[in-house]
Amino acid sequence: MTPAIFTSERLLFTPATPEATAIPTIFAFPNTYSVGITSLGYQVIWASLASRSDLQVSRLFTDCHEQLPVQTELLGYSISWELDYVNILNLLEFLAIPLMSGERQDCHPLVFGGGTVLTANPEPFADFFDVILLGDGENLLDNFINAYQEVRQADRQTQLRHLAQIPGIYVPSLYQVTYHDLTGAIASPNSGIAKIEPIDSDIPPTVAKQTYRGNTLSASTVVTEKAAWENIYMVEVVRSCPEMCRFCLASYLTLPFRTPSVTDSLIPAIERGLKVTKRIGLLGASVTQHPEFEVLLDYLAQPKYDDVRLSIASVRTNTVTQKLAEILTKRDTHSITIAVESGSERLRQIVNKKLKNEEIIQAAVNGKAGGLKSIKLYGMVGIPGEEMSDVEQTVAMMRDIKKAAPGLRLTLGCSTFVPKAHTPFQWFGVNPQAEKRLQYLQKQLRSQGIDFRPESYNWSVIQALISRGDRRLSHLLALTRHYGDSLGSFRRAFKELRGKLPELDFYVHANWSTEQILPWSHLQGSLSPGTLVKHLGVGSRE
Repeated sequence: MTPAIFTSERLLFTPATPEATAIPTIFAFPNTYSVGITSLGYQVIWASLASRSDLQVSRLFTDCHEQLPVQTELLGYSISWELDYVNILNLLEFLAIPLMSGERQDCHPLVFGGGTVLTANPEPFADFFDVILLGDGENLLDNFINAYQEVRQADRQTQLRHLAQIPGIYVPSLYQVTYHDLTGAIASPNSGIAKIEPIDSDIPPTVAKQTYRGNTLSASTVVTEKAAWENIYMVEVVRSCPEMCRFCLASYLTLPFRTPSVTDSLIPAIERGLKVTKRIGLLGASVTQHPEFEVLLDYLAQPKYDDVRLSIASVRTNTVTQKLAEILTKRDTHSITIAVESGSERLRQIVNKKLKNEEIIQAAVNGKAGGLKSIKLYGMVGIPGEEMSDVEQTVAMMRDIKKAAPGLRLTLGCSTFVPKAHTPFQWFGVNPQAEKRLQYLQKQLRSQGIDFRPESYNWSVIQALISRGDRRLSHLLALTRHYGDSLGSFRRAFKELRGKLPELDFYVHANWSTEQILPWSHLQGSLSPGTLVKHLGVGSRE
């Protein structure tokens, strides 16, 4: 029997009727239903799978599931948050599937995964997955299913070797890594030892992320009151970001910047959504930088949409006009979010944030004039090259904004810089001074009546560990799961595995040489390592 939670769904696609020989497939999200069904990526991939008559697809979440097949052939995960690894393993146990891919037999399903976390750096999860899909799912997913159909009746090794020939499909078990020693870095090319290489010449030496270049981006395939964002219909307005801040995974990993036509793509998508809900969400790393955003805004400003509630993702500071604020206010949105990174113009130059304090202040003034009640700014501490004087300038900037726009509620959300694979700042470690700098900001800003919301420094350390880790971490993650997801648990696991992998500081805090072989060196992102080195610019650690 289908749980009641699924009955409130309103579908915007028609699932196919499975054929008699359809492949029994489970598509999982390693979190609760309300979180998973709010993920646009999960929605779209699920609809793509469910639209194929050669698949029989069941969804699985941590708190509920559809009727599951007796003998599953494919188990897929969509992963968008590092710490969900705990639930990846819990769900494998729930399905009685061995955690480690090397322990699975022909009777077990092929476990595949995709999403931002795995595309950026799948290596800490390498031992848990048989297959990892790197990049955009629009073409990659069908290519994967079609290739599996060709070897469906073959043994497991034959299946994996066949799938490894498909562009964008990474089979970790078919690659071997050589280390200087168990506690050292991956072997350098100067050592005369192989770094990361396929187990034989039949396997491609590198795997390239796949990029979808069509003119239609994603939109919700299901709307439900049970989603974390209740009854929202989401439309992807842009993919990637033209600003290319040097730390930003959302920009570098998803290049190039893509913008669908407003008239041919976005408006028809919104019209489909308005047939089932009055709540629209415009998504993207830099929504207001769509070249036709004014056209889209004018369309949504029509009186016939007065009962529509409009939500918008983070916007570029210099695009916050009074007109934008007025339209959002009329559409029941009273706050916007802008990323400023720091109050220091010197630091913003280091990260390639083309923004001046005057523009930030003007955005607040425009927002208030247009009727907005609050503005949330996103900042960061621990940026490579940051000094304490830069943090003090963030306090001064917030004070200036408050003075220029009195009565506007100000919030500063602040994270710690975390290095991300395939970005120019991937070689920098986390600054241990970041924790004290978060505490300084909290003391200074709250005393001035400014809402300060820091992200946990300890979570940033764990995030850096996973975002920068290699496949030696798989056993550490499996161990940590039983201790809890605190930083203390990770330190306990490192202590227990001492001598079998590097120390925590190697992964988290160390600055790595640009000559060093990285855990993801065999996986091609949007730009080559040489290009990323050129993009490093003036970034440097104090």
